[in-house]
Formats: sequence, C-alpha cells, structure tokens
Amino acid sequence: MRRRMQPEHENHERWLVSYADFITLLFAFFVVMYSISSVNEGKYKVLSDTLMGAFKTPQRSLQPIQVGDEVPRGIAVNDITASGSGEGDGRNEAALEDITQSLRSAFGDLISAGDLEVRGNEMWIEIELNSSLLFPSADALPLDEAFNLIERIAVILAPYQNPIHVEGFTDNLPINSRLYPTNWELSAARAASVVRMLSMGGVDPQRLAAVGYGEHKPVADNTTAAGRRANRRVVLLVSRFTDQRHSPFSSEESPIDSMREARSQTGMTSAN
Repeated sequence: MRRRMQPEHENHERWLVSYADFITLLFAFFVVMYSISSVNEGKYKVLSDTLMGAFKTPQRSLQPIQVGDEVPRGIAVNDITASGSGEGDGRNEAALEDITQSLRSAFGDLISAGDLEVRGNEMWIEIELNSSLLFPSADALPLDEAFNLIERIAVILAPYQNPIHVEGFTDNLPINSRLYPTNWELSAARAASVVRMLSMGGVDPQRLAAVGYGEHKPVADNTTAAGRRANRRVVLLVSRFTDQRHSPFSSEESPIDSMREARSQTGMTSAN
C-alpha cells in the first residue's frame, strides 16, 4: 500500500528575516540622520565670528565702490593730496635738482677723472661709481677709502625721503670662489655693502634696496680692458617719488634701462 505523504509543517518564523532587515535599515537611517545633524561647533564659531566681524566693521570710505578713482601706479597718494596745484611735484623735482648740484659740487674731482658720474632728469638721478673706488678685485669687502666716499654721498642724500636703489654690476670674467660662486653673488654683495654703508651714514634704511645684475647689463664691450673696467660699477638710483612702494623702479622699464636705450641711440658711452 502506498504511503500517504506527510504534510510539511509551515514555518511560522519567516517574519523574523523581514523584521531583521527592517531593523537594520532603520538603524542605518538613524545613523545617517545623526551624522547629517551633527554640527562642528569649532567651525561654526569661526564662521559666526567672521560674519559678525564683517557686518560690525565700521565703514572706511564714503564710497565703498569707487569707480575711476584708482591712483596710477608710480604716483604716491600723499604726493597728489599735498600737491594740489602741482606744488608737490615741483618740490620733488627741486629736491632732485638740489641733490644733483650738491653731488657735482662735492665730487668734481672724481667726475673730472671719470670715476664718478651724475646723470638724470626730472624723474630720477643716477650716481655711477666705478667699483675700483669701493672694492678690491673679486671681493665685496669695502676698501678703507670707500667708507669716506659713501659717507660723503650719504650726507647729501640723508635729508631727503626719496627711495634709493643700489645696483651692482660686473664684467663677464667668470668668478668661482667660496663666497661668490658667480658674478651675480658678487654684484649683489657689493650692492648690499653700499646699502649698509649708506645706512651707517644716516640714510633711512627704509629708503634703501640692493640689486645685483652681475654681468648681464653691460654698458661697454667686455672684450677690452677699458670696457670691462667700465662694466664693473655700482649705481645709485634716486627716485623723485617719495613713496617707496609706488616708486617708478617697480614699473616694467626701469630708469637705467631708459637711460641705456637713450645712450645707445645717441652713441654715447660711459666713461668710468
């Protein structure tokens, strides 16, 4: 006789699987919600303080958005305000004229010998010194005579507020010493030495800057001894503008570049 099939018992606990899935999803949901609602108190305080400071800062200008009032680069605001009818510009030009006349009167012997030159116009003055007056060969340690010479120049420049750039130049003969691996280091060190001596002579250090060009801006032919001697020089550029941050030396073309171009067009050479 065929046996009767036993009926399978129904699993009444299947709902636990769905319930477990639901609980897992619910737990994940609350974790995500908590992470979204959590606030970084430190960052919130920084943001809050920044916004409060921005909105509570007193107004610094009657015209917060100024159109067309930008001061051209190279012109100091105090010069425009003080000059009014051009008196400030005239005063600055007069200062350059006074410095030029004083230098030519004080160093007539060096100018006649060709070891010092004073050039310029209404915008700047260029004082060019042959390096042999200040430094021994291949060195940036000043000669004893250099201190007296730079001190005399400092006495003339100290009463004024015009910015002064001191630029060092060399010839193209290579140098490879422990202190000066290239002519760049030598020219920069010489310019810095002159800056230090000017400061010791009473010139305000905030007016001074040192620049080294090495062999890369010659004024004469380096193939001759006379040309190399002319290229070994230190140049002091005195600007008409009394605001150091807006001096014309920061423009694309420096005064010495303009002078070189003018001299090349007229066929003039420097006698150092």
